[in-house]
Amino acid sequence: MAMHHASSDPGRQNRPAGETTRRILRLARPHRRRMAWFLTASTAGAVLTVVTPVLAGRATDAITSGAPLSVLAAVAGLIAAAAVAESALSLVTRWLSANLGEGLIHQLRTTVFDHVQRMPVAFFTRTRTGALVSRLNSDVLGAQRAFSDTLAGVVSNLVTLLLTLGVMLAISWPVTLLAALLLPVFLVPARLMGRRLAALEREAADHNAAMSTRMTERFSAPGATLVKLFGRPSQESAEFAERADRVRTIGVRSAMLQWVFVTALTLASSLAVALVYGVGGGFALAGALSAGDVVALAMLLTRLYQPLTALAGARMEIMTVLVSFERVFEVLDLRPMIDDAPDARPVPAGPLGVEFDHVSFAYPTAEQVSLASLEEVAVLDARGGETVLQEVSFTVPAGRMVALVGSSGAGKSTVAQLVARLYDAGSGAVRIGGEDVRELTAESVHRAVGFVTQDGHLLHDTVAANLRIGAPEATDPELWAALRRARLEDLVASLPDGLDTTVGERGYRLSGGERQRMTIARVLLARPRVVVLDEATASLDSTSEAAVQAALAEALEGRTAIVIAHRLSTVRNVDEILVLEAGRVVERGGHSSLLARDGRYAELVGAAHP
Repeated sequence: MAMHHASSDPGRQNRPAGETTRRILRLARPHRRRMAWFLTASTAGAVLTVVTPVLAGRATDAITSGAPLSVLAAVAGLIAAAAVAESALSLVTRWLSANLGEGLIHQLRTTVFDHVQRMPVAFFTRTRTGALVSRLNSDVLGAQRAFSDTLAGVVSNLVTLLLTLGVMLAISWPVTLLAALLLPVFLVPARLMGRRLAALEREAADHNAAMSTRMTERFSAPGATLVKLFGRPSQESAEFAERADRVRTIGVRSAMLQWVFVTALTLASSLAVALVYGVGGGFALAGALSAGDVVALAMLLTRLYQPLTALAGARMEIMTVLVSFERVFEVLDLRPMIDDAPDARPVPAGPLGVEFDHVSFAYPTAEQVSLASLEEVAVLDARGGETVLQEVSFTVPAGRMVALVGSSGAGKSTVAQLVARLYDAGSGAVRIGGEDVRELTAESVHRAVGFVTQDGHLLHDTVAANLRIGAPEATDPELWAALRRARLEDLVASLPDGLDTTVGERGYRLSGGERQRMTIARVLLARPRVVVLDEATASLDSTSEAAVQAALAEALEGRTAIVIAHRLSTVRNVDEILVLEAGRVVERGGHSSLLARDGRYAELVGAAHP
């Protein structure tokens, strides 16, 4: 299945807000019970917000009319009770909204993380790590605001607005309508500034992702070494500062836009209060309203414009939140290329052979596996999709070893990746144990096939944690046994904390040969039935190569093996050699027979030993 998305460049195109909103609602469906309680608490709190000004008006009437002290005390008691209840409900509402927000962020993070893990290798080779991490951090946190802050404010303010308006109309509809004449001051700027703030938020998110990428690359051991070797620290600082300055400028502009908007609304609210006191006071002097009604109207008006201001600002917040959701949904819309069939079954038990049956393959294009926003480019690279394997057929019987040799780019590593089901064949079939790998579960294939690459990648973790990637339940004695077979026991025993020693990012505290033997120990622990060696000794010196070769002999014993050879001296004793050129098998046979044929293999050997 090819990975695809809705447009050729979704990183630069915006989804309709309605579509994004519907997806957010579907995402929130598992939290609907807590959301119902939250809405109930918000509504109750909004009701109490309106009750207090009405009671204040009654207290004013009691004072001006000379009512008994008991009446005034009762009204004052009700105001106090309303204030306490409002504060309690505010805490409950905040707790519910925080639970909703944190629940959502947990759901989004785990969903995106699990989804990204299923992406093909081509996705990671094209994507900038910092940009991807930014989606899991800043964008997911931005999406969280929709429930922890924005939703809470919108619900309570909307209920407060409607109730306040209703009570004001009931007290004096003429005064209420006059105060409502200033409403356009809220609505027009909110619409205009909302779009502008959303654009600024999107630009800031892009710049923040770029800075995360730069830090991720430059703060790694090889990145820092590269910068130092070429004497570029000052230039790197200047380029980073330029990005940071742009984010700062955007932050200032966003803050000023919001502040100008809020200031204008506050001014309009103050003018409206003055209007109420002027016009309402006139009605009171004429006997049409009581003094308490004027006080209640003035207090209600502040309660009216406060939620109105918040709702107008909420539009800008919602636009910002939608940008965060859009960026998260972009990643989730990329479909993995490797999906288990509905009736997928595990790899058969017992020894496993490998068969390629007229396999052709082309690596996916950028359009199929990537996003322009994750690559931080304006337009995705249109190249790619060329066929790299053409009608490749061979069989590796269980327990036998086959070597792949050929020029760089001939397709050797592609064969290895198809065996491990990092990709699926475009046509033909790759079979393990006689079963098409597309009919097997990907997890069982990955457990059955052990892969040793030439870079010997390790995580920034302990020796034990790196070894247990292939066998999580392995005991310490089993770890030591694997290290002994990989010729690493003495080294690890000499480390400060033994198995608990941290190896550093990518294992850079170890030498190249030590890293490689560590990955072999990991394969020994995993006990795969098929082992693929992708030029496992290509970058090692002769001393390290000898140690690794001895460890490999242990790892390959009794297992089906496919060896990609960089140094042809390592393939003399394999069961069969396949020579690949331009994605085709052009020769096959043993070392001696291929030399006698004086064909492409003989040329490769001659070039290696002139």
